[in-house]
Amino acid sequence: MKKQISVEKEEFNSILPEYGRRKLLTYADSIRELAESFRETENNREEIKRTVETDRKDYIWQKRLNENKDLMIEHLEEMAKIMTQLADETRRCVPLGERRFKQIAHALKEVDIQIKSLYLIENEAQRMEISLTIRTVKKNTLSAEDLGDLLSVLLNMRLTGAQDNAFFIGNEWQTFYYVEEARFHVLTGIAKAVKETEKISGDNYAFFETEQGNLTAVLSDGMGSGEKACSDSTMVVELMEKFLEAGFQMDMAIQMINSALLTGEDNSNMSTLDLCSVDLYCGECRFVKVGSASSYIKRQHLVDRISSGNLPLGIFQRPDMEAVGRTLMDGDYIVMVSDGVLDALSQGIGEDMLSELIGSTNLENPGEMANAILNFCIHQCKGHIRDDMTILVIGIWKKED
Repeated sequence: MKKQISVEKEEFNSILPEYGRRKLLTYADSIRELAESFRETENNREEIKRTVETDRKDYIWQKRLNENKDLMIEHLEEMAKIMTQLADETRRCVPLGERRFKQIAHALKEVDIQIKSLYLIENEAQRMEISLTIRTVKKNTLSAEDLGDLLSVLLNMRLTGAQDNAFFIGNEWQTFYYVEEARFHVLTGIAKAVKETEKISGDNYAFFETEQGNLTAVLSDGMGSGEKACSDSTMVVELMEKFLEAGFQMDMAIQMINSALLTGEDNSNMSTLDLCSVDLYCGECRFVKVGSASSYIKRQHLVDRISSGNLPLGIFQRPDMEAVGRTLMDGDYIVMVSDGVLDALSQGIGEDMLSELIGSTNLENPGEMANAILNFCIHQCKGHIRDDMTILVIGIWKKED
């Protein structure tokens, strides 16, 4: 029975079986070797430079090829790094004790649930994770959410279910995962307006939460307007979501998206990127901006403006990224806007005017706040919407103990 409860060791243990670890490390080494195969020797580089004197056109093409090779090397090395991190990922199995296990098993039996195994795991962030394999022994079904509430009481910790948990507990053995609940929760609000001469907005956005407890908001403004701008900004938002959920570092994800824009069919694919990532466990917040409009943090009537002066994605081989960190508090709001919002405010003082508007509002609902800002902008430009406008508002609150 003890083997089903937890691993009775105090040292850190890899959750992956040794065979799986070795396979991942082997794949990582293979990808690194592939990256090395793209590298040019110094002699080859010098030979390429000498072609300037003989054939300028060939030199330009060879130079572009080398730049693409360098990007490919970085991408492959990032993939190898992710595999290595996964293989080396450690967890500490916390001993539960047979008596405690029997108490939990008895409590679950009272609601017609049979338990096969239960593991308490402390991850590298020192947060508890629960893994249990169970099934129901009668037709009565219990939801995974209700099970989480029951486990929270039994284990004396606030738990929330993993995103990929089944909704109900079935008759077959299934494994369910729960993690410690984050200290903060958020509400989001969105308001949009389309350029008056277009039918579709060139702005796109997404909110998504990772299993590590980070809420990420992404806002992208495609250059120009209409379908082409919408297509570019959609690609930026969708790729960013996929890369971050796959485990890529933020900087590398941005670099890869920039490469995708540079290799577009007409070589004029440009989009801004405005990204905000909030750690819901500690309240730390990180902004990353590439050519985007200012963002704002509202704390009661004080407003912190976060600006950047760089150019959008899809222009340079290596994008200029500006990152800023902040610590959020209970009741703070984050406001992210596309540049059409600032353009709608008169006399080139959009940033200052928007700061005053955000600081003076007493609205607490993020959706109402976003709509109020949008309505103010439309009123300021007398209803003539010259550019797409998108406003994202995130409100963050500490959960009650």
